[in-house]
Amino acid sequence: MTAYDFSPLYRSAIGIDRLAQLMENTLRTDTQPSYPPYNIELVDENSYRITMAVAGFAQAEVEIDVENDTLTVAGSKAKEEGTQRYLHQGIAARSFQRQFQLSDHVKVKGARMENGLLHIELQREIPEALKPRRIAIESGDDSQRVIDDQAA
Repeated sequence: MTAYDFSPLYRSAIGIDRLAQLMENTLRTDTQPSYPPYNIELVDENSYRITMAVAGFAQAEVEIDVENDTLTVAGSKAKEEGTQRYLHQGIAARSFQRQFQLSDHVKVKGARMENGLLHIELQREIPEALKPRRIAIESGDDSQRVIDDQAA
């Protein structure tokens, strides 16, 4: 794998250090495990849903945390007491931790578990100051009148 040096970005641009750090994290050689499988769905323009297959986990065994724009979903499976003798064990019952990097202004709105699937609802909430706005264009005559009124 080719290593990339993002230090020129830090020297020549202001405010994109977070973007460069995201790129560095993405290019790391340590890949996330594929368990548990998940989907990321675009529900509408500003709504997303992460669905994770957590069959065999109870609600109390799954935790969802958000810290510094990182969503962490972790499952801790309690040790089963007993002497099960499996001929085939294909249902994974191991602990997991999966992290998702949230974009600016994306908030977790809620989570629910049904039929072995964990659904996490996300919403992008763009502040009013960052939303596009239309600026009215005044005619030249109106601006001249304002100057005349101030001089009087």
